[in-house]
Amino acid sequence: MRPLWYRNAVIYQIDPTLFRDSNGDGCGDLPGISERLDYIRGLGATAVWLMPFYRSPFRDAGYDVSDHLSVDSRFGDLADVVELLEKAEERGLHVIIELVVQHTSIEHPWFQQARRDRDSPYRDYYLWADEPNDEVEPIFPTIEDSVWSWDEEAGQYYRHLFYSHEPDLNLENPRVVEEIERIMAFWLRLGVSGFRVDAASHLIEQAGGGDPDKGYWLLEHMRDFVTLRRPEAVLLGEVDVEPQQYKDYFGEGDRLTLLLDFWVNNHFFLALARNQAEPLARALTHQPDPPRRAQYAIWMRNHDELDLERLTEEEREEVMQAFAPDPDMRAYDRGIRRRLAPMLDGDERRLAMAHAILFSLPGTPIVRYGEEIGMGDDLSREERLSVRTPMQWSNEPNAGFSCAPAERLVVPVIDEGAFGYQKINVYAQTLRDNSLLAKTGNMIRTRIGLREVGCGRYRAVDVDAPSVFAVRHDDDSTVLMLANLADQEVTVEVHDRDLEDFVDLLADTDYEQPKGHPLKLHLGPYGYRWLRRKQHLFG
Repeated sequence: MRPLWYRNAVIYQIDPTLFRDSNGDGCGDLPGISERLDYIRGLGATAVWLMPFYRSPFRDAGYDVSDHLSVDSRFGDLADVVELLEKAEERGLHVIIELVVQHTSIEHPWFQQARRDRDSPYRDYYLWADEPNDEVEPIFPTIEDSVWSWDEEAGQYYRHLFYSHEPDLNLENPRVVEEIERIMAFWLRLGVSGFRVDAASHLIEQAGGGDPDKGYWLLEHMRDFVTLRRPEAVLLGEVDVEPQQYKDYFGEGDRLTLLLDFWVNNHFFLALARNQAEPLARALTHQPDPPRRAQYAIWMRNHDELDLERLTEEEREEVMQAFAPDPDMRAYDRGIRRRLAPMLDGDERRLAMAHAILFSLPGTPIVRYGEEIGMGDDLSREERLSVRTPMQWSNEPNAGFSCAPAERLVVPVIDEGAFGYQKINVYAQTLRDNSLLAKTGNMIRTRIGLREVGCGRYRAVDVDAPSVFAVRHDDDSTVLMLANLADQEVTVEVHDRDLEDFVDLLADTDYEQPKGHPLKLHLGPYGYRWLRRKQHLFG
């Protein structure tokens, strides 16, 4: 059977607005991404996830879509999408795009027609009420007071789980489902390798009329639709629920292909806050194994706040105190609006260790643009916008992101402090063999070669050292991966009888090769080691 490409992949997430401006208008664009595909492939990534580039008023970073079948002029046109897809294919890169169908922009033609006429077929594309029902809490409780807003022209309230300018779609309506099919068919025909399904858990609730158990049919329908047209295409779902519910989103391998694992993500940061491996090792044991043709997707930071809702109240506050002691660093009473590097004080050793853990976890790793160089954040920007700043390519004006005058940039670059582009940029790190960029690239390229991690079985390994996360992955061979979350060196013993005769594949520094049993392994402060069983030749 042909191997599933996402089994052994690393996905690089890009915000088209902020990655690279090719025409000097101050805004990133699709040709700019095409120009940088060699950089992404050279890093070792095998897939690209593009955030929205659809036509939009951009009140919510493009997630407020006003036309799902058009490219917003700031990014280029459909020909630029085709060129990007062709160039990506030439380099062996898959491209995943956003499927935003839980809501639309208030400016979408569907909503404009719906509000004008109660008898319009588009009226039932959305959710309306004469009297609001406030049983559901808004996603952004510090921004929106209710999920219902009055529309004077429509003469009714409309529902919006997110912002009031993003009305929710009625996913029980077969005509809306047909519209979703048209959207998916269009982009699949152009050559995308799948979709990141935005707000997937809320999508299911709306498809079930408020009952998630009655809404999973939509995921099955979408998976069938996609697979029939492009068998290798994936559905990557945003699902922030308790881990015991994950199996419902996977189904029997006939719903989501990849599931964004918020449970492990939250406990990853609890482990970093404590400098102890236990929370992460425990999290891995408390979630179901995915079906044979499905997989988890793992990451450290994304384009939103670090949502910590999967932790207990006490654990959440512990992480907050460690990484967001200032209230201005927090968002929506539940998360942190900082990038990873500032949270870890810009310590490259600790950042490299965190990346080493990410790439050792079971699942498909996702790297957000700029994480590979330790980019910072801009807390002067509101809400989640603090982590959405231009890519820092060089120490040239505007960080090499754009040749436009600074005042014309769609978002200001970070130009001061420890994370200013003059210090943190791709070019500067290419000149250092031991830079975070070099280490991250080595990890990604090594990880891609470890089929045991992508395709095998895993389990935590007890090394009797609280600061050391250790995991083994078994397929035809065995890989042992360790990382020290503390700033003190440590020597651990591995007592598993079958973990003998191992050799380092990758490490933060040169270590003496282990011998005998039990296997004794030294790790420096924030050190990491990946080992594989020696391959013996018999003749």
